[in-house]
Amino acid sequence: MHARVAAFENPRFDDPSLVDDLSKRARDSAPKWQEALRSALGHLYLVDRDNKSSLGITFFPGESDIREAAPVFERMGDEIPEEQRGRRKSVDNYEVSISEGGENANAARVSRLEGDPGKIDEATQRATQEILPRLRKLSGYQGAFAMVDRNKGRTLLVTLWESPEKMRASEEQADKLRQESADVGGGRVIGIERYEVMYAKLPAAVGASR
Repeated sequence: MHARVAAFENPRFDDPSLVDDLSKRARDSAPKWQEALRSALGHLYLVDRDNKSSLGITFFPGESDIREAAPVFERMGDEIPEEQRGRRKSVDNYEVSISEGGENANAARVSRLEGDPGKIDEATQRATQEILPRLRKLSGYQGAFAMVDRNKGRTLLVTLWESPEKMRASEEQADKLRQESADVGGGRVIGIERYEVMYAKLPAAVGASR
């Protein structure tokens, strides 16, 4: 499975009415775009009001499906004015190495790691066997996704939580688990972001057997 990750910024994301409208648009238009994006396996829309940014993550079976869907994403962008959806900063494609749960989450923590490309498989195996079981024990945990760029040695970790309060309460333990993940991959944590989950329709589990 692969994921297309689009990042946006908008100075108006701290306007509650704007964010609520975008969330409603996402829910209301979901059936239409699911029909247009036939190969898509799921979608996650995250908003950070404080930092005026958002992430749109769409899951596909393979990289070729992402390329074929490019015209549909352009049409989606054309239907929402830039002053509402924001300016698109970047679009990146990742291989999804871990996927479980998350559809009932209301908050998300996104960690960006950078390390040795040759250690990605080892890091994924350790995360599945040792780190995920401990993460599942934290109060409020709802699900997790690990997405990797093998060429650049980059990993995007998304953990999903019942509420912002539960996510904040998990910070200390999450810091330790995140650092363990980075150490196994021979790398470092280069960024941590926190979001509200505005829309989540997520794919089946991958690499996350209990």
